[in-house]
Amino acid sequence: MSRYTGPRVKVMRALGVELPGLSAKKTERRPYPPGQHGQARKKHSEYALRLREKQKIRLNYGLTDTQLRTLMLEARRSKLAAGTKLIELLERRLDNVIFRAGFARTIPAARQLVAHGHVLIGGKRVDIPSYRVSAGETVSVREQRRDHQTVVAGLARADLEAPAWLAVDKDTRQARMTSLPDETSIPFPIEVQLIIEFYSQRL
Repeated sequence: MSRYTGPRVKVMRALGVELPGLSAKKTERRPYPPGQHGQARKKHSEYALRLREKQKIRLNYGLTDTQLRTLMLEARRSKLAAGTKLIELLERRLDNVIFRAGFARTIPAARQLVAHGHVLIGGKRVDIPSYRVSAGETVSVREQRRDHQTVVAGLARADLEAPAWLAVDKDTRQARMTSLPDETSIPFPIEVQLIIEFYSQRL
């Protein structure tokens, strides 16, 4: 399945959660699933519950199913708990770090900023959104693009704070990863164990 490009609020309503990386908009006006029977009570199967948690991750971080499957395989090979490692790998993606630092309103906006060559790591340009930032590395926006509308809009978003593992200097548009993210880093409710169970019979 390709990367999702459809209505963002609609998919958040369907999943029953606001995904800050997918959209800065809220579902509070219609906090129920879309469609004619959206407000009807439904009992979900165990598979549906696991799929929903997997979709939260995939859509928030803007991944394809293949990309998420690859990360899950890597997480399972780690010495850490698979769920903890998966969250770490997702949060360390360069497009996510740009978003969590506040330099873009959403992860798709951050991905565009990276792909267009406006982001530096240690002073060197990196244009790969999936680049994995390491502890100690400094991510910054190119000086010529510090007042880019994407960056200004990101800094104006007031509903998200930078995580504890990022030291952010908004004036110079720089962020340093002071430590690796852990399972508490994710900015929306998620049951990681259900994702592990979803892939347990598929990997």
